[in-house]
Amino acid sequence: MSDGEGARFITEQKLDTSHKAILYLEDLNVSFDGFKAINNLSLYIDKGELRCIIGPNGAGKTTMMDIITGKTKPDSGQAWFGQTIDLLKMTEPEIANAGIGRKFQKPTVFESHTVAENLELAMHGNKSVWYSLKAKLTGTQQFLIDDTLRTIGLTEHYYRPAGALSHGQKQWLEIGMLLVQEPHLMLVDEPVAGMTHQEMDRTAELLVSLAGERSVVVVEHDMEFVRSIADKVTVLHQGSVLAEGSMDEVQNDPRVIEVYLGE
Repeated sequence: MSDGEGARFITEQKLDTSHKAILYLEDLNVSFDGFKAINNLSLYIDKGELRCIIGPNGAGKTTMMDIITGKTKPDSGQAWFGQTIDLLKMTEPEIANAGIGRKFQKPTVFESHTVAENLELAMHGNKSVWYSLKAKLTGTQQFLIDDTLRTIGLTEHYYRPAGALSHGQKQWLEIGMLLVQEPHLMLVDEPVAGMTHQEMDRTAELLVSLAGERSVVVVEHDMEFVRSIADKVTVLHQGSVLAEGSMDEVQNDPRVIEVYLGE
């Protein structure tokens, strides 16, 4: 079986969320040169949920996302997408094809291309830039681009070079570049770093609007922002879950105050 055929086979596996959870991480462990970055981590994300992940630097947040997206393989443990898709047996492209998208903290848009072209390139995946921009969009694809631009609030910037956008607008464009890939689960890393208060408010509205149809996991340090969007918060510390619950519950947890909020 070729790599392309393998990716198609993985993609054709049906995502089974009949037990409500879309992501299962169980007893994961990862060590780097003797340092235990992930320590018996178990985490469960429900279908349609918006979950915020917080914790001090070095808590394991980035490594956790690296495991989910296939960038890092754990020493032990399990990671399942729905009931049947074993993430630990898949490559990064296969995981993306299965419906998991990740937005890194620093926007990585194609600055010399227009906003719409950035969405088109993201939609076409790994094909060359030249092929992607010469290929004619179907009506369904054009509708998806237009709908995504409305969702991220950049319709009026359709023909504008991405490099001319503000920092916040670039973050929204990159969220849009995930949305056109129609993921079931989105991992969003520190989306409001460097934003104005107005941009933060708009980002909060955007992320809240995305949950329900898909699951959204947000890693963020800004507690005011987390409070504005989160129903449920997970606190990581030393590679495992320290506390979980509403924002009020975790903020009043003595362990969380000691290791994180009291910094």
